[in-house]
Amino acid sequence: MPPAERQPPELDYAPPREPFLTVLHADDHLILVSKPSGILSVPGRGDHLQDCIATRARSLYAGARIVHRLDLDTSGIMVLGLTAEAHRVLSMQFEARKTRKRYLARVWGQVAGESGQVDLPLAFDPPNRPRQKVDHAAGRPSQTDWQVIAREAEATRLALTPLTGRSHQLRVHMCALGHPILGDPLYAEGPARSAAGRLQLHSEYLGFHHPADGRWIDAEDPCPF
Repeated sequence: MPPAERQPPELDYAPPREPFLTVLHADDHLILVSKPSGILSVPGRGDHLQDCIATRARSLYAGARIVHRLDLDTSGIMVLGLTAEAHRVLSMQFEARKTRKRYLARVWGQVAGESGQVDLPLAFDPPNRPRQKVDHAAGRPSQTDWQVIAREAEATRLALTPLTGRSHQLRVHMCALGHPILGDPLYAEGPARSAAGRLQLHSEYLGFHHPADGRWIDAEDPCPF
């Protein structure tokens, strides 16, 4: 089990109770679930932060083990292993970047151009945990491909493909691009922060090799916004 997620001390945690757990697919080796915005992927520190996707999944599937995480405010598809071997094989794919991911985001303003890449190194921002920051001296390499999907009056809808898996990568990269994700409570300010009732970031696609037979799986979770 990954270590507990760092959370700001002022976090007012009230995860959605319904649905308890949306299972998109289940077999003897893994489950695919749709994580709603507002719930942790793994337990935080303290009794009030124990309700999470990992805990809910284990209550229905005794062997369920978290393979990867989504941020508290991010929604979308997650895969969990149901056996030790499935968990090992899936985890190795994530660590070796053998998986494919695609997110949908609504960002503030009109993004110039139709596609591009953000290539900026990221590091922890200790005085402002759990925030991350662009750090050209000590940051780890981080790349995100982006493509315009649609344009709105004051926002742009993007498909985001992370080529690396840094904490808060998409959120920091979009903010550094000058177009913070709408509703982001950590990185957006002013109208961009108040323009939506939740972070407008959703993991809509996950591709990976099935841990039992190696066949390629294309898993999708429709965007709710």
